Order: sequence, then C-alpha cells, then structure tokens
Amino acid sequence: MIAGTIGLVARGAANAADLAPEVKLPAAVWNWSGGYIGGHVGDGHGRTSFSNPYGPSIYGGVVDTPVFLAGGQIGYNWQKDGWVFGVELDASGAVSEGTNTCLAASGFVVSANCQAGPNVFATGTGRVGYAFGALGHTLAYLKGGVAWQNNRGDVVNNFENGGPQGKTHFDYGRVGGTIGLGVEQALTPAWSVKVEYDYLHVRGPSVATPPTVQNPPFAILPANTTSLSSDYHVGKIGLNYHFGAAPWATQWSDAPLYAKAPAGTPPIAYAAGWSFEGGPRLWLSRGRFQWNVGAVPTDPNILISRLTYHGLDGLSGEAFGRVDSPRGVFLKGNIGLGRFNKGNINNEDWGIPGGTGPLSYVNNISGQANGRFTYYTADAGYDFLRGANYKVGGFIGWTYYEQSSDSRGCVQIANPAMRCLPPGDDRVVGSQNTQWNAPRLGLSAETMLTERWRLSTDVAYLPWIDFRGRDHHLFRPTTTFDEQRGNGGGGVQIEGVLSYFITKNFSVGVGGRYWAMWTNKDSKTTCTGCIGVGITGTQFSKFSMERWGTFFQASYRFD
Repeated sequence: MIAGTIGLVARGAANAADLAPEVKLPAAVWNWSGGYIGGHVGDGHGRTSFSNPYGPSIYGGVVDTPVFLAGGQIGYNWQKDGWVFGVELDASGAVSEGTNTCLAASGFVVSANCQAGPNVFATGTGRVGYAFGALGHTLAYLKGGVAWQNNRGDVVNNFENGGPQGKTHFDYGRVGGTIGLGVEQALTPAWSVKVEYDYLHVRGPSVATPPTVQNPPFAILPANTTSLSSDYHVGKIGLNYHFGAAPWATQWSDAPLYAKAPAGTPPIAYAAGWSFEGGPRLWLSRGRFQWNVGAVPTDPNILISRLTYHGLDGLSGEAFGRVDSPRGVFLKGNIGLGRFNKGNINNEDWGIPGGTGPLSYVNNISGQANGRFTYYTADAGYDFLRGANYKVGGFIGWTYYEQSSDSRGCVQIANPAMRCLPPGDDRVVGSQNTQWNAPRLGLSAETMLTERWRLSTDVAYLPWIDFRGRDHHLFRPTTTFDEQRGNGGGGVQIEGVLSYFITKNFSVGVGGRYWAMWTNKDSKTTCTGCIGVGITGTQFSKFSMERWGTFFQASYRFD
C-alpha cells in the first residue's frame, strides 16, 4: 500500500516536471577581480587662486580655467562578495587656459593680469565600490588618493602709462589630493565603460610678482611674491580592457541583463531597428563672458581694459532628440531659448587720464537686464560598442551660442577719482551681443544601471572657435560701438543625465551641463565713433564665455 502510494506520487511529480517550463540558470555572476588598462577623455572647470602681497584684493585674484583632458589608466581590482576594492594610476594631457585680474589691492596700484594653464594631470588612488544588478555587471565606487599637476602661466602688470612694465613666468609641478566617484558598467567579459567625477586640489609654490606702479602718489612698489593654489572639477568617460578575456568575447553583449516576466520587461538602451527618443528640457544655468583689450600690439597680455560679465543666472527651455539606426549610426541634437535679468559687469581700465594725472586702476560695476540667449548642437556619430543595455560611440557636429544683455547703472568700486553715475541712477549705459560657432568632436556613452535607471553622458572638445560680437557704449561723450572678431582658441562641452523609466518608453531625468569657449589672444576689436574718447584703430582682444547648470527633462522613445 505504502509502496503504491509512493509510486503514484513519483509518477505525478514526473508528469508535473514534464509540463513545467524549462528553467534556465542565469549566467555566472560577473567578477571584477583582475587587472585592467584603458583610456579616457574628459572636460571640466578649474580655478587657480593668487594671493595678494599688497593687501586684500578688492576684485579678482581667481583665474577660471576650463579644461579638456585625454589620457589613460591602469589598475587592479579585488572582489569579495559584492564589494570591490582596487588601486588605479592615471595620467592625462590637458588643454586649458584662463586669465583674470589679480593683485588689485586698490585703485591707486596697477594691478596685474594673471594667467594659468594646467597641461598635465596624474593621480594614484584607491577605490572601494559595490557591484549590483542581477549579474553584478554594474559597479558604483568611491576613490581617493594623491594628485599631481603641472601648471604654467604669467603674472603681467597691466598698462602702467610709462612705468617699468613687469612680467614673471611660472611653470611648476606639485602634488595634492583627489577624491571622486563613478559608475562602471561591464559591457562584455573583456570591456567596461565608466563615467566618473573627480575633484582635485593642489597647492602651488610662491611665485615672484614684478615691481609695479602706485599713482597717486607716484611710487615704484618692489617685487614681491604670490602664493598659488588650484581646484578642479572634472567629468570623464573611460573605456577599460580587462586582462584574461579575449577582446572579441561577447558572450552576453546581445542578451538582456535583467531576467523578468514579459509583463515586467525593462526598457533597454539599444533597439535592433530604428528608434527615436526626444522631449523637452528646462535648464537652470549661470553664465559668464569676458573681453580683454590689449594695450600694445607687441604683447596682448598687457591690458588697458577688461570687461567681465558674471552671475548671469538664466532659465531656458529646449527640445532635444536622438535617432538611432540598425547599423549603429546616430543623429542627435538640441535647440534652446533662454532669458536672464541678473548679473553684473565689471568694467576695468588701467592707465587712463584723470583729473590729477593718469589713474592706475578703475573698476565700474553695472547691473544686467533684458538678457537672452539661444543655442543649439547638432551631431552625427557611430556606436562602435553596443548591446542590449549599452552603447558607446564617437560623434562630430556643430554648436552655436548667442547671448545679449543691457548694462544698467554705474558704481565705482576702486578709484574714487573716476566719475560714475549718482546712486540710484539706473539708466542703460551699454549693451553687448556675442555669437559663437564651433565644430564638436566627442564621445557619447549610455548604459542601463538597473531595470529602470539609465546613465547617459557626452564629452565634446571644440578644436576651433569663430566669434562675432558687438559692444555698444552709451555713456561716453559720443555713442560708440565696438565690432569684435575672433577665432582659433578652443572649448569644452560636457553633460550627464540620470533618467528613470516610468514606463517602457517614457522617462524623466536630471542632469548637469558645462560649456566653455575661448578665442586666441590676438583677436581684434575695432571701435566706430571713438574719435575724441582716447581709443583709436584696431586693438588686440581675447574673448571667453562659460555657462553651466542643472537641467530637468522628460523623454519618450519610439522603437
């Protein structure tokens, strides 16, 4: 009896097993242990600070230095359960330059034009991270360690109206520290892509400053020293090859990483056919524009005037989209329109005539109003790596940016001998329009971190700039305007977006963006109507801009 019952149960279990769907065990969980080597590109923003030996600065002292970098890294990981520990060395060459006023202790001392340009970075760091996702293919990590940079530049006295023109040069390497965080996605057994943010801080040496002029009363201030320190915020896209796997091995590149029932099938970053994704964005940003005017043709670094528009907080709306083809070719772009009514312009001049003789330094502040800016990017590219949940590609394209604003009021902050508007007089004293065009060369990466979270980033280098601008002066004895022309130089554009898919096709996201462009220092400005105001002919100039901020987006994809 008992034996018969057991036999019936066994036969029933066998029949049930025959009817049940086949269960496939998941692939082995990815293990991050082992060595790797790779390359990276990145964009970022740096600041080099100059101390003032003559007393607290009334303005300036900090040089903004947009950075484009490219280099390589090598490292080793150890994994225990989900935790991953590692060490990494990386080195990068950089394209970067910036300039600003320094040593401006008063309106009676000729301040200087400080320039900085880091050209090499290297770091040695430890990493700790956690691997997650169904198969452990996604690694979120923190890193920290030592950093080294080489920074070079000049401290050049601005126009001294006959005084002993002074200049010193520096070129140094120094060790500092770095911290960072990132996400790395295993694409195949051999390859992974990472998106990383790094902060670096490096203290520099004491650098000699040239003798300078005080007037009034006239005196020669002897040479002194300034202490330097630098801070950098950098975003990178990196591609790593992991030792021990064949470079062409693609055992999971076309299989979803997330095994779920059909009703819960997650969105994927890559579709086998044509796809289009697009939507609106809202960008909250801050802008800056700087115009340097050289005093003498033989050295454009010696300034007679500088206008710096800063704190230009704006809000813009834009539309964006991307089309992907079955063969990996893609088109993408955005177009936006924004406004701002905040910010200031500091209008600095050196060595201009005054009531009691030449004035050493003046600095007028005006507010900004009626600000507006428009922009677009348009790119074509190819995904050289792609799979069910990722794509990595290069692109070439074009970018355009235009900005205009009016300057209101005038307050003198440096030299009380310089005439300005009475308090409360808020009339329009000038306006500025700028237009920037540039080609873009870049790298784009996109990966699904989990079933519904996606990380996307673009890094672009602008190898050449075309600049057009017009500056209207309404506060001079006669109305004048300056035609501004510049080219060459360079620029950087970087953005990253973290998106959450509410449905298979609809997502919302938050991102960050940083844009910077600059021309060569031998660009030109020609003043029309300037007879009788002390400006003649064509002057050497340099132009630069920045805009950065956070954006929010909604997106829909059609497959």
